[in-house]
Amino acid sequence: MRKFAVLLYPDFSLQEITCLTSALTIWFGEKIDFLASEDKEYFSEEGLRIIPTKTTAEARIMDYDCVILPGTVNPLPALFDDGLIDFLRSGMHSDVVFAAISSAPILLSKAGILSGRKFTAGYFMQMADTFGFVEKGNFIHKGVVEDGNAITAIGMFFREFAEAVLRRFGYDIGNDFMRDRPEDFTEEELTFCWSDDDYQEFLGELKDYTG
Repeated sequence: MRKFAVLLYPDFSLQEITCLTSALTIWFGEKIDFLASEDKEYFSEEGLRIIPTKTTAEARIMDYDCVILPGTVNPLPALFDDGLIDFLRSGMHSDVVFAAISSAPILLSKAGILSGRKFTAGYFMQMADTFGFVEKGNFIHKGVVEDGNAITAIGMFFREFAEAVLRRFGYDIGNDFMRDRPEDFTEEELTFCWSDDDYQEFLGELKDYTG
């Protein structure tokens, strides 16, 4: 089993990472830790409330194979969160894979993770002009960019981002990851049935509710 972590900060985007996190947990049975600099409730940009599994002070970045950074419509709180940036910086010379989408690559830039690496991001380019730690010469205007242990993406390419991370770790996701079209399926293919054993398991669970 590999170890994955998702970083939480104010107004993080679930939508940009759920293709990845759902595939990891539901398809491949991986467990994900949700890390934040404080042990408190965080609101996603969709308005959902999430409590971290542990704080960045309690976690060791080297314990993870991959750290996933969702985008945020409000990157400044995370960008000036010393605990969060220090946590990222502690993995600068490690083999941890950093997967950042949308505005999140700017956090990797501040932590030094993107130093000398090609990357992309979905933030406004004035952000890169404002902060000297962003290496604009290494910015590549593509949907997904991989360079070493950094995988970065623009937010609209969340599916391709998920695919890149999953392929990096060798998961079998086929050739059309989450690209199926409803009109390509027959009625039989869209009829779902449990196996006999799974149905009996369901009936057993049902008794807990019906007596």
